[in-house]
Amino acid sequence: MYGPRYLINLLLLSGVGGGEEKSFNLLAEKVEQLMEWSSRRSVIRMNGDKFRRFVKAPPRNYSVIVMFTALQPQRQCSVCRQANEEYQVLANSWRYSSAFSNKLFFTIVDYDEGADVFQQLNMNSAPTFMHFPPKGKPKRADTFDLQRIGFAAEQLAKWIADRTDVHIRVFRPPNYSGTIALALLVSLVGGLLYLRRNNLEFIYNKTGWAMAALCVVFAMTSGQMWNHIRGPPYAHKNPQNGQVSYIHGSSQAQFVAESHIILLLNAAITMGMVLLNEAATSKGDVGKRRIICLVGLGLVVFFFSFLLSIFRSKYHGYPYR
Repeated sequence: MYGPRYLINLLLLSGVGGGEEKSFNLLAEKVEQLMEWSSRRSVIRMNGDKFRRFVKAPPRNYSVIVMFTALQPQRQCSVCRQANEEYQVLANSWRYSSAFSNKLFFTIVDYDEGADVFQQLNMNSAPTFMHFPPKGKPKRADTFDLQRIGFAAEQLAKWIADRTDVHIRVFRPPNYSGTIALALLVSLVGGLLYLRRNNLEFIYNKTGWAMAALCVVFAMTSGQMWNHIRGPPYAHKNPQNGQVSYIHGSSQAQFVAESHIILLLNAAITMGMVLLNEAATSKGDVGKRRIICLVGLGLVVFFFSFLLSIFRSKYHGYPYR
């Protein structure tokens, strides 16, 4: 008795000629090989030869997501490692989902294993995510806009759904670090309150509450919530010249390092304003107040100018200096 796979192949081959039969057999071999690799590892590592055979060359009736990266330690690409972790989460979510099929495969091409592929595609940055459709060449939208969107697994899954109609529900390994940190914080605060139960005047300390409020304001105005939602890289390193960029050149995106820089600048400007207010309202020595005023004014002028220059580098049409 014949199995279903044999019968399907027989029906398909009964209506095709010799050339089409050869193409069909080649496609079946490619799909079978990719499925075998996927059963061992969710992300298939490829060199130049494998990339040209399984991704570029026809026939192909499946989509391929390729991450072009540089993971070797000598490349010093921290962003590549962070993006690879998210990519692995996404590929594992697809591999172990009930909807897993041979319609989509996740692959990776490292620069040190496929430099010829980078040259062939005129690619000069890493990491880069590309979608290779079942038919035709990749279009502009088949290259993931990492600089604007970030490389979080959820964002990659949404992009893949737009390009392939394959919907992947991202499952992340359980992470209890946040729960543990919250429990430690609550225990610390509770222990402090218990030890100081006979002297709780510090709860009414306006300066302490003001500092806590400023920390929250600095975190929010520097874009920490955007980082949490979008998951951008910490910085960007150009693989060609090794230059590291901490400020994103577009107003639609940012790096994590950029938000830290903005936070420090806002804190310095606030400190300057506090010193100016102290110089104006205190009743101490006039000479000391004058020094405090000059220091505060210097902080405000210098760091606000620095902040404005960053703003102008991101909003290129901003006319003021």
